[in-house]
Amino acid sequence: MQTRALLAATVIALGLAGAGWFASQGMTKLRTADRYVTVKGSAEKIVDADLVVWPLSQTVGGNELGAVQTQLNANTATIRDFLTSAGFKDDEIVVSPPRLEDRWAYSYGDNRPPERYRYSNTVTLRSSRVTEALAALRRSGDIVAKGVMLNTEEGGGPDFDYTKLNDIKPALIAEATSNARKSAEQFAKDSGARIGGIRSANQGVISIENRDAGSPQIKKIRVVTTVEYFLKD
Repeated sequence: MQTRALLAATVIALGLAGAGWFASQGMTKLRTADRYVTVKGSAEKIVDADLVVWPLSQTVGGNELGAVQTQLNANTATIRDFLTSAGFKDDEIVVSPPRLEDRWAYSYGDNRPPERYRYSNTVTLRSSRVTEALAALRRSGDIVAKGVMLNTEEGGGPDFDYTKLNDIKPALIAEATSNARKSAEQFAKDSGARIGGIRSANQGVISIENRDAGSPQIKKIRVVTTVEYFLKD
């Protein structure tokens, strides 16, 4: 009986020792795996917009519906002629359906406005010829000179866009990731370690903004990546 008890005690001791060894190895790996650094890298590129969308909105008013409609049609023709004379094609110009407002429908007595009808529409230029659109924009006063009052508060200015982001995005992401790695290497060097493999990576945000307030046709594209690198001795 004493021999069996001694044997059982020896097995339990060996088991506990083995468990302790494996546990210590596991904790070592855990501590190693838990050592990492999170860094951000960015890259920027300045590009010219390749699409312009320029809505030219106008409104006419009056008490005679027929006269209001005639004036709206004449103004629409004036805006279209301005754009075609600037070299734009018919398929680059879109005229929205007119919007009619009867301002007397819900007002009575002294609250009635002097003009009963408001008739409006929008003539929109959509073109890839940004340079020509900028030249036309500088001469847009010619439209007003012909008696057309443009609604500057309703899309009076053009919007510029860059549509070839997918063509340059891979190179920007690669540059941003490279910059992130340089930051990680510097951090590791300062802390007396080395960087290992990538623990995780996040492309983050890609933004397209105007380079400055005075040049909306020139865009600044910025990519930010977030990368986690393992650290090793």
